[in-house]
Amino acid sequence: MLFRVVVLNDDVMKKWIFVLIFMVFLSACHEEKQTLSVGSWLMELQVMDHQKLPFNFKLDQNKDGKYSIEIYNADETIVVDEITIKNDSIEIKMPVFEGYFKGIFTATEIKGDFVKESLDRIVPFVATYGETSRFSTTEKPDKLVSGVWETYFSSDTDEEYAGKGLFVQNGSRVTGTFRTATGDYRFLEGSLTGDSLKLSAFDGSHAFLFVAKVTDSSLNGMFYSGNHFKEPFTAKRNEVFELPDEDSLTYLNEGFDKLNFSFPDLTGQMISLTDDRFKNKPVVIQIMGSWCPNCLDETKFLVDFNKNNKDLNIEMVALAFEYAKTKDKAFKSIERLKDRIGVPYSILLAQYGSADKQKAQEKLPMLNHVLSYPTTIFIDKKGMVRKIKTGFNGPATGDKFVQFKKEFKAFVTELANE
Repeated sequence: MLFRVVVLNDDVMKKWIFVLIFMVFLSACHEEKQTLSVGSWLMELQVMDHQKLPFNFKLDQNKDGKYSIEIYNADETIVVDEITIKNDSIEIKMPVFEGYFKGIFTATEIKGDFVKESLDRIVPFVATYGETSRFSTTEKPDKLVSGVWETYFSSDTDEEYAGKGLFVQNGSRVTGTFRTATGDYRFLEGSLTGDSLKLSAFDGSHAFLFVAKVTDSSLNGMFYSGNHFKEPFTAKRNEVFELPDEDSLTYLNEGFDKLNFSFPDLTGQMISLTDDRFKNKPVVIQIMGSWCPNCLDETKFLVDFNKNNKDLNIEMVALAFEYAKTKDKAFKSIERLKDRIGVPYSILLAQYGSADKQKAQEKLPMLNHVLSYPTTIFIDKKGMVRKIKTGFNGPATGDKFVQFKKEFKAFVTELANE
């Protein structure tokens, strides 16, 4: 058998290469661009014990082709407008917080991970188009959970703490929250099917799931935070149950009557309470973190209060305790918060690399402890600490939030008029 070997000269070879490149380019140009279906989606995060933590969102696309998302938790809507798409890859960055979703998509499905780099946390997820139910309801509810529940997490351990469950049930749908001495567990939404209660919330930073068996007078269940933490909880009906007074949990250690600190702002300038800007004025000091949803709730409140009460002539300043691994990343997180929310007051970097409350207390040794983010300190015109409020009862707590806003304005007005 004879074989013929054809040798192409350089000119012919160049022509063939050009033709091949052109054909590949032409094929790429005619390749259909991958798109996402606009409308209702269900996201399910894979947490511990093979449980799925769901939340609903709506995907929209404007006339320029830019995607946006609205995440729904009961009465809360979170708008997400930082979405990057390349071929079949997608990245969805949360507003304010550093967490993001990263995955591969088709028109009706997204698969990937929710990532929080500074904490080295990765949570797998699947999002499905067209799903509108948060939890499947295979049975009608045979119990009623509306009302107030006296709750204990991690009972009979050194980590035990109390909570106050506040729920409203409408058919199978249940909404509400758990209040604790250090803040609330966000806008929870879920369902009661038979005697099984499931509630979830995703706020851009925290992913919370509560599952419980229900009797007429008790709840027995498990609380999951992402895929890194879980703890049991029990609850009983108690319409008159109250948590400890949040104004009495944090206080000045003996021998101190003033707060002192010196931390840098975004420009690197060191700021302290001895600066002229704070003299002869009431000061509201917010101990917080840019990663903290309850702090974000309080920040939004403070921004609104500052805007609508200029006549009180008060000063505000925030002390940020960041878990970002570097100072540069910590400042970028603070700057992102200020820009997205429009914070007019200074946010100082008190600590980075860890948001550990014990280390935070070391930065402020005049306090008995830093029990919660946020913690709010009220200082009068003479520089004396007049009140320290632990935690924040945000909009998910309903009447408690309304009460807080009235009490805050009354107390700050009192300080301003002294």
